[in-house]
Amino acid sequence: MVNRDELIYDWAGVGPHHEPPPAGKVMLDDETLRDGLQCPSVSDPPLEKKIQLIHLMDELGIDTADIGLPGAGVNARTHILALAKEMRSLNIKPNVACRTMVSDIEPIVDMVQEVGEPIEVCAFIGSSPIRAYAENWDLERMVKMVRDAVRFAKANDLPLMFVTEDTVRSTPEILSALNGAAIDEGADRLCICDTVGGVIPYAVRNIFHWIKNFLDERGVTGVGLDWHGHRDRGLGLINTLSALAAGAERAHATALGIGERAGNTEMDLLLVNLKLLGWVDRDLHKLAEYVQLASEAVGRPVRREYPVFGEDAFETATGVHAAAVIKALKTGDRWLSDLVYSGVPAHEFGMEQSISVGPMSGKSNVIWFLEQRGHDATEERIAAVLDVAKRSPRLLTEEEVLNAAGVLAEIDAPQ
Repeated sequence: MVNRDELIYDWAGVGPHHEPPPAGKVMLDDETLRDGLQCPSVSDPPLEKKIQLIHLMDELGIDTADIGLPGAGVNARTHILALAKEMRSLNIKPNVACRTMVSDIEPIVDMVQEVGEPIEVCAFIGSSPIRAYAENWDLERMVKMVRDAVRFAKANDLPLMFVTEDTVRSTPEILSALNGAAIDEGADRLCICDTVGGVIPYAVRNIFHWIKNFLDERGVTGVGLDWHGHRDRGLGLINTLSALAAGAERAHATALGIGERAGNTEMDLLLVNLKLLGWVDRDLHKLAEYVQLASEAVGRPVRREYPVFGEDAFETATGVHAAAVIKALKTGDRWLSDLVYSGVPAHEFGMEQSISVGPMSGKSNVIWFLEQRGHDATEERIAAVLDVAKRSPRLLTEEEVLNAAGVLAEIDAPQ
């Protein structure tokens, strides 16, 4: 029996550089049905699709879901109430996004009475100097808004996460004033946001170092820390992993990374990486179903080259690559076939390896392709398929391969 650890050398475990694992349980907040729907090119799904998504989130072990923005209107509040009621029988718990204004939070008090279960309020306020300048806000007014909103929420027994939008571009002085006011009034959690996707991983580590020192200096314990990141620079996923390593206890993300502008951290890819890092241990076989349902619900096709869940992710037609995968498949060892030419074990996330035929294919591709469909891979058929494939500018479709092999003609022939 081969020791699998001897077949893949892990450079993450040697040398001076490493990312420490999170100190405690990794929690996840799914923002697909709120921040995700702020994406300019998606559609707001019907309620039944949202309910299906919530159930899949629950099956994937996601802890909480942002189910809407009450201030967006009557339709949004109707969906929020229905989803919160649906979640009463699930492990996943609801939260909603509100401005730090009492008028935004008031509807939640009534909803909680009707639902009979808590709904977490995620109260946000812009915190960066550039935002304050553009809005003509002064810090004294901002602090008062925070105090009034948090005090109202806690007076009504609502769990509350205080969110400083654009945290990573704000100053220690502003963040101290705003977060200090929220803590004084009883905020349960603080959320650090990269609202415009503008920072790099070591900046994320620096701000978590600062926020933990800030809490320690105030003698504050029991306040949770969240991370909410966007991917305008393409760094959403790595920044989220850095945040979790640096002290974030709950990370926010969306299916397929949908969200404003370039989008948010991808929940599906985050779960893949958390599993591969060993930071979570859960069954993720339904992750592909979650991706597909989200895609259909919001009208966003999954790009073919999208990591893990795109059609191209586990498909190969290159002869030397395919030969290695085929040899591994023939051993019957799924682990070996998944990883001999891939960094991700496809089957763990509801996906499969696929061998195709194209201009860079070899005999092994054609043999496997035909035999998997119940056809004899004769030398004549192999030569005929490769002749067509080598003259093609792209991969051949299944019909083209079978037609080149003469299989379709045999199938269609009168019996």
